[in-house]
Amino acid sequence: MAASSAGTPPPDDISSSRPTPFVFSSDSPTRISLTPDQRKYCSEALQLFREKLRTPEQIIQEFAHLQAIRITPSQMARNCKVAFDSVNKSKNRYTDVVPFDQNRVILNPCKDYRPSAKGYINASFITTSSSESISRFIATQGPVPHTFEDFWEMVIQYRCPVIVMLTRLVDNYKIVKCGDYFQAEDGPRDFGNMCLVTKWMRSTDTSLVLRHLEVGYKESEEPPMSVLHVQYTEWPDHGVPKDTLTVREILKRTYQVPSNLGPVVVHCSAGIGRTGTYCTIHNTIQRILVGDMSALDLANTITIFRSQRVGMVQTMEQYFFCYKAIIDELEDLISE
Repeated sequence: MAASSAGTPPPDDISSSRPTPFVFSSDSPTRISLTPDQRKYCSEALQLFREKLRTPEQIIQEFAHLQAIRITPSQMARNCKVAFDSVNKSKNRYTDVVPFDQNRVILNPCKDYRPSAKGYINASFITTSSSESISRFIATQGPVPHTFEDFWEMVIQYRCPVIVMLTRLVDNYKIVKCGDYFQAEDGPRDFGNMCLVTKWMRSTDTSLVLRHLEVGYKESEEPPMSVLHVQYTEWPDHGVPKDTLTVREILKRTYQVPSNLGPVVVHCSAGIGRTGTYCTIHNTIQRILVGDMSALDLANTITIFRSQRVGMVQTMEQYFFCYKAIIDELEDLISE
């Protein structure tokens, strides 16, 4: 199944070049073969992270400091003017989780043509590096029904090859956490002038649901774009999974997708807690593999992420989970 994706454009530029085909597979991800340098980087990082986990007081202190320097409501109001504009307020799932003006994802074209809407979607570009070896993310909220079309507009416009969904649609059988923007197993689904088709769907032994989706404009001569949708429903809101295995399987599946194709869309419900935790794990492992040892400072990585989207990694438990998942993945990478 071929995926069509192109290089990541800057927020105000849309690439029209045709992408290099990429094949999505539901097979178990293949193991990465490390170079001698990568093995050395992983071993050094693993030693440091293990030592850190043996002194949990230091990790607790790091997270307490992160919480102490959180952005204030008045700073949010100054830096999120487009999100708080009256025409856009209904597009936000939560009133206190909105993108900053400086790095928000801008839609063009957009079905909301009111000038003050300014191509708004509750989504933020998240990055720590300009390197093509390091994935760029779009962190976003779980779409609400009247933003489904905007969501798919974003995926097409920015050529996003993978969507990582870290929430259920409904929590505890009553609390809606995300709208159903993706399920098209019973036939094509229309969103305005776009059409979504499910090519295949598979469940893995680790509770992931994989979908190969095709989305495109109905009247376009261009072929539809292929997207890998990875859904993980067993990660509790504000909490962490019982082990790191499934989260690391998501990471292993995204290893297969060249990071220069386009941003990876990551969302939970608000797009900050589980989303920030996954982005931290993914980003840290990638940077270690290219020898960027500044990645060992998780508090700094999350500080950067929080400067791009409020509240990334919400709880102490999620912060500890970052350390545990990174350690488990490094151990797995160097074991043969």
